[in-house]
Amino acid sequence: MRNDGRRRVASERAYAEARSRASAITASTPVQRAAVHSTAPLTRGALTGYRQSDSGPLGPPTLEGTLELEISAGNGRVVPWAGRIARMAPVADVPEIRGSCDERFAGVRSALARNFRDHGEVGAAVAITIEGRLVVDLWAGWADRIRTRPWQRDTLVNVFSVGKAMAALSLLVLVERGQVDLDAPAARYWPEFAARGKSEVTVHMLLCHRAGLPAIRRSLPRFAMYDWELMTSALAAEEPWWEPGRTHGYHVNTFGFLIGEIVRRVSGENIGAFFRREVAAPLGADFHFGIGPEHDQRIADYLFGDEPPEMVDDDDERQFLLRHVYLNPPGLSGFGTVNTRAWRAAEMPSTNGHASARAVARIYSVLACGGAIDGVRLLRTETIERAIAEASSGPDLVLRRPSRFGLGFQLTQPERPLGTNPRSFGHFGAGGSLGFADPDEQLAFAYTMNQPGPRWQNPRNRGLIDAVYASL
Repeated sequence: MRNDGRRRVASERAYAEARSRASAITASTPVQRAAVHSTAPLTRGALTGYRQSDSGPLGPPTLEGTLELEISAGNGRVVPWAGRIARMAPVADVPEIRGSCDERFAGVRSALARNFRDHGEVGAAVAITIEGRLVVDLWAGWADRIRTRPWQRDTLVNVFSVGKAMAALSLLVLVERGQVDLDAPAARYWPEFAARGKSEVTVHMLLCHRAGLPAIRRSLPRFAMYDWELMTSALAAEEPWWEPGRTHGYHVNTFGFLIGEIVRRVSGENIGAFFRREVAAPLGADFHFGIGPEHDQRIADYLFGDEPPEMVDDDDERQFLLRHVYLNPPGLSGFGTVNTRAWRAAEMPSTNGHASARAVARIYSVLACGGAIDGVRLLRTETIERAIAEASSGPDLVLRRPSRFGLGFQLTQPERPLGTNPRSFGHFGAGGSLGFADPDEQLAFAYTMNQPGPRWQNPRNRGLIDAVYASL
């Protein structure tokens, strides 16, 4: 107890110092914004004439018609990542689908075209490998809202939570080398983390969303997510929101900081540098945590609105939780920040990985093929098998819908299947982006886009997945 108290004081002191530093930085440093355009044309006007469909407890329904709004069932309450209208209107002209596609997978090309024609896609890419060989590499559409920059072969885009799996993969590399023990307390590697009753929280709990740290209670200054030390100090000082290990809840925005700090403490490198050296560079994968201005011309604008949704719930405690999960600090989830230079430069593995579909598929191809490809080995098969064994499943305390996790990877589930095989694993990203591996088919799949669609069950990625498996 005495040591726990000392760790709490040290953690709180580090947090206070980091917060003071971040406040000074954000007060004096202007935020540069890449060229984006108002969302007013998308949100102007009434929604009369549309019928709300059914949904699960927190799953977003849709408005049947040309507009879509994510709201909760029953009383029209806005839910996480909602509050913005996404254009899902059919379009008369489908842009040219470019790239290469094996004849066997012609149905995937057709499914991508349907996403533009029927589901309001603006810019997107899809890549698929079989046994490590690239069999689909397609892209189409536009990299900006006003459609002046065509999506190119090397276009990158923010893939949001797709990056969580890459952070987990980085930590698993250290597990593979014997430098991290999954069953050890996280405080073995990060002593300050033991504060506030977290001395027994294991690395395993962090990876499977059972640590009880989905948010930070203390109000943080705007742009605090750009200060790694501030965020990790605040998490170290945080008391769990539930008893660690008892249940699971999606660590929407904190997962990357928690996993990334373990990687940093053990390897001595920031997560961006470690991932680049150990994973991306050996595979030639164009995937980045923290990306420089020299790449801005090939980064697609992500077409979020500038204002976040309100977090409204009849349960005051839940409303408090949701607001802190998604909106503390302000800008944490990307609303109003996603296309800025500061956002792109920061390392936030839960939210700001930038990648091409081809890069995501390339990384998953290693995992689909037993951990090695083209002379590059990342993990042993045994490590992969442990990582994709079910560690959390059932009702999610944060999302209030079923979720299923291994160690950092989302696992296929009936409500949101990753193909037809039971061992598929990967990770979705906000608005529909997705990467996954199917070890039974030695298949890797990746889809990236810049126009967000339904967050929970998205017809765009589902249509592409269905087309892939119809081609096998």
